[in-house]
Amino acid sequence: MKVGDLVKLKQMHRRQQMRTGLVVEIIDKKCWRTSEMGKSVNWNNIEPEPHAVVLVGDKKLTIPVVSLQPLE
Repeated sequence: MKVGDLVKLKQMHRRQQMRTGLVVEIIDKKCWRTSEMGKSVNWNNIEPEPHAVVLVGDKKLTIPVVSLQPLE
């Protein structure tokens, strides 16, 4: 994934419309996933992972790269 790629965002639930966006920046950021790591947050236990800043409509969203799918 790189700047300028068109991507689709994974749906959070079935009724949500598929959204597409444009990658405008790639950054490293920490992300705590409570479903895998529990509710007690400890930022010292995790490493930063790649996130994409995605332009969706008129909003910029910061989303983990693993949650994006490139458009074909």
